[in-house]
Amino acid sequence: MRKPPHFCRPRLLKVMVAMAMTASTMTVSAQSSALDFKQVYQAALEQDATIRASRAAADSGRERLPQARAGLLPQVSASAGRNFNSLDTTSPNILGELGTINDRYFSDNKSLQLRQPLVNMQRWLQFEQAKSMVAETEATLDRDLQNLVVRVAGAYFEYLMSDEQLELVLAQKKMYTSLVDAAKKGIAAGSGTRTDIDDAQARLDMATAQELEARQNQDQTRRQLEVLINQPVASVAKLNVPALKLVGPVPASLDEWTSRAEKNSPEIKAMQARLEAARREVSKSQAGHLPTLDAVAQWSNSGSENITRINSRYENKSIGLQLNVPLFSGGYVNSTIRQAVAEQTRAEETLEALRRDLGVRVHKEFRGVSEGVMRVRALEQAVRSADQMMKSTQMSFKAGSRTQLDVLNAQQQYTMALRDLAQARFVYLMSKVKLASLAGDDAVASVDDVNGSLLGVAK
Repeated sequence: MRKPPHFCRPRLLKVMVAMAMTASTMTVSAQSSALDFKQVYQAALEQDATIRASRAAADSGRERLPQARAGLLPQVSASAGRNFNSLDTTSPNILGELGTINDRYFSDNKSLQLRQPLVNMQRWLQFEQAKSMVAETEATLDRDLQNLVVRVAGAYFEYLMSDEQLELVLAQKKMYTSLVDAAKKGIAAGSGTRTDIDDAQARLDMATAQELEARQNQDQTRRQLEVLINQPVASVAKLNVPALKLVGPVPASLDEWTSRAEKNSPEIKAMQARLEAARREVSKSQAGHLPTLDAVAQWSNSGSENITRINSRYENKSIGLQLNVPLFSGGYVNSTIRQAVAEQTRAEETLEALRRDLGVRVHKEFRGVSEGVMRVRALEQAVRSADQMMKSTQMSFKAGSRTQLDVLNAQQQYTMALRDLAQARFVYLMSKVKLASLAGDDAVASVDDVNGSLLGVAK
């Protein structure tokens, strides 16, 4: 039986394990200056361009209501004018000869009119429609705010995962470098084989390539986070594994979550408001056939308005009712009715499609949370098993029944188990955030829940 080379001592094996474990551990003191999830979210609330645009859109949409209300309120208009007139009058005299007389004079006019709609169904329905359109605007803003939590969580967890992957790769690279050096010394001492060097060198080369990829991914995910908060990100608070509570969805019924989502989802509320606005549009278009009645009060003052009384002034005061009855508009009203009915049908079908899609997404995230708990626990057990297998392989290698390749494979399996466990934890947290967002839960509560699972965050 081949004697194991002298460089595979228990001390070196302990170092290998410690380097691999660095991917999942970090002290609280190192995290004290890092941005936590809540700080990132609050910065994104202020700096994210999408949210700022959504707020501006909401401010714009709210103005629909006072604009529509204005159509029901009195309309006051005033006008004034002053003109210089040069009038040439050509007419025959008593002898039948044509003569021209030039008159030059100033004329002026002033008027003030008050118009109050009394019966105007189109304007009233437009006012009611504006309420629905403002409700859609508010729901759209709520939807964008809910989506912001999801976007921040996605960028935050991707950045954390890129850190985890880089630390694992660096730990592997350091370990493989030590093994290459030790294998070369073993060859020089006559206790190793060329295969030991080749195995370790091949894995070192692969780790070098993986390091480049991991650093690129880390830089990209950091940049995504910086774009959200519009400021540089040096580091963020990492996951505090002992503080992570693995609990399933509460309530544990998928039907209840689906019902909550259909009732509280900002997406559904926005689409319902749009459907209501479409129904109002149909009624408003049909009101195009109805007469309107206005109360009109007017005052006017004018002077020298005609040539027969150049130096006279006129003052007129009037008050009365004005009835306008539409008779024929070339088919315009009927066309707008058909168009509005088609838009209403489109809104109804869009709402139904959104409701079905929402049910699918709720089902997916519900399973992501419930099955995520089981997956994390299973991978925790897989990490313990891989750790035990690595230790057993190392002991067998010391006894001469396993090769260095077996040790390297065991170490690789242990590292992959650590990576899969870290990823499963992030996927579980992401599913919780998405499920709460789909159900229309409080965004701040979701942020606080995630923040409580990070290192260096006051509980």
